[in-house]
Amino acid sequence: MSRGNDVLSTVDPARLSTTAAEVLEHVDAAVAAYPEVPIARVRVEVEGIPRTLLLKLEGRSPWRSIKGRTALGLVRSIAPLMTSREVTVVESTSGNLGVALSAICRDLGLPFVAVVDLKQSPVIRAAIEANGARLEVVRTPAAATTHLLDRLDRVRKLVAEIPGAVWPNQYENDANRHVHETWTAPEIDRQVGGEAQAVFVAVSTGGTLAGLAAHFRRARPDTRLVAVDVEGSTVFGGVPGGRVLTGIGASRRSTFLDRADRDDLVYVREAAAIAACHVLRADTGLAVGGSSGAVVAGALDHLAAHPELTTAVCVCADLGENYTRTVYDPDWLAPLGLTDDPGPLRSRLHGARFHHAEPDTGQETTS
Repeated sequence: MSRGNDVLSTVDPARLSTTAAEVLEHVDAAVAAYPEVPIARVRVEVEGIPRTLLLKLEGRSPWRSIKGRTALGLVRSIAPLMTSREVTVVESTSGNLGVALSAICRDLGLPFVAVVDLKQSPVIRAAIEANGARLEVVRTPAAATTHLLDRLDRVRKLVAEIPGAVWPNQYENDANRHVHETWTAPEIDRQVGGEAQAVFVAVSTGGTLAGLAAHFRRARPDTRLVAVDVEGSTVFGGVPGGRVLTGIGASRRSTFLDRADRDDLVYVREAAAIAACHVLRADTGLAVGGSSGAVVAGALDHLAAHPELTTAVCVCADLGENYTRTVYDPDWLAPLGLTDDPGPLRSRLHGARFHHAEPDTGQETTS
């Protein structure tokens, strides 16, 4: 892949302040040093047909999630606004973006305020604080459906109150989409070539799917793009419902997506997403995050209905390490009527059994 300015949104360094130029230089260096994220090849039989899932393990990256790429794109896009080290970056986050932004701002000596809610994983919250960020917690009741909307209201208030505050706005900033079009998608394309017949992507802001769609529509128009969402989300419209998983779904429509960005849309029950996390871990030792579990469960549903598809990419946003006190915690699962025993969970996944098809450098167990 190309590295540097052409990967992220274009900014002219000659027209920047000293601080802004240093921000730009830092981001470009981080992009250049970013490793290629591995793919784990996993075999599974669905409806009697052997299939191959190519799990793009974005958790094996510098800030342990796909949001590291997003954060670099966002920070680069706001570099012209960085007139001094006193500029405060403010952003709403359900988790991983906050970890990446807090680390980048720490390294740059910039104050960062992460606006979060009570659904956020305690592990991720601790990681953000460990990077020196200030947490602004919006205490929306767990059963409510307005967590994101309430966080956005708080962001707007903070930006108005804090002198010189800058909001990258991952929900509307085209840098979110652009970074995946010019970086994530070409990397996947180089790794799998024409082998993959479909690519499954979780949606929240919609930036990742929109970016991948922009690339694959040009480069490999026959590749099927499948959006994966959870019940209760309104990324594509509809009536909001209660949700427990973070990193997938939203309580507002995506500003990035239109119908051309996907060939199909799969809605997954959160119980199936959680089941996929536990069954995949039991079978392969690979623990993925909740949104990645949703992607795997959605892929199994789609493959069951499409026997002609045998090989698919699943973009796994992060690994299970951030969910030891949620998705992988029996006490968290119990009120949902779920268990961490993979046996009874398989029925939610077409009876799937996963097998590593080759050695996997991304294998990681969460106990």
